[in-house]
Amino acid sequence: MTSSRYGDVSVALENDIALVEIHRPPHNHFDNQLLRDLAEAFRALDDEPACRASVLASEGKSFCAGADFRGTTRTIDDRQLDIGELYQDAVQLFSCAKPVVAAVQGAAVGGGLGLSLVADFRVASPESKFVANFVKLGIHPGFGLTHTLPRLIGMQRACLMFYTGKPVTGEKALAWGLADVLVSAHELRDAAKKLASEIAEGAPLAVRSTRATMRRGLAAAVKTHTDHELAEQTWLRQTEDHREGVLAVNERRSCRFIGR
Repeated sequence: MTSSRYGDVSVALENDIALVEIHRPPHNHFDNQLLRDLAEAFRALDDEPACRASVLASEGKSFCAGADFRGTTRTIDDRQLDIGELYQDAVQLFSCAKPVVAAVQGAAVGGGLGLSLVADFRVASPESKFVANFVKLGIHPGFGLTHTLPRLIGMQRACLMFYTGKPVTGEKALAWGLADVLVSAHELRDAAKKLASEIAEGAPLAVRSTRATMRRGLAAAVKTHTDHELAEQTWLRQTEDHREGVLAVNERRSCRFIGR
């Protein structure tokens, strides 16, 4: 086994499979640096002949609970998050060349949901939750989700997730096609590695070529959609409703939105 580290991201390559793991427990909230580290890790694996597929996982309770609003009443743009740059890094993740299987333990929330959709496949458990909670924060969906989510589960179901912000359970995610495999929580990583190994059994050049065809135009479409998402988020971040949404999260209460 060979291993390397990219900030809070570790990579362990064993046989044909790389385990790419985020280390920001318990909830693995993201920022610009984390996405840069992930992009660097996947670029390195694209150049590694011994790697044929990857498993994306996280240390802790949640796969990724999005941006961290705890302990502040400030809005996203005050959190040292350069959203425009962050979305550029997201596009780089969608540009990686080799198959990725995400092991989604716990919650994938907001941008964390977007991160899970970078992967080709998702392995979930009954305890997994997929949440597009942007409207609960008074903000527009981001991370390219306005393209990737309806592409995966259909427009109607994507709209239901976006408009209500309600969690989708692991069982429902499997029925909707948001998850591809459902196993118990303690089997999650083994199941993800098994799927990655099944992919790695194929001829690597043929797998890579087929994947490129099936995902043709995806990174460019994510770029177009994140440009629009950023524009919508920019003005919504100035609203009272966005400030209320962040405050409500901190105070663990229902939001009191006023429409301005």
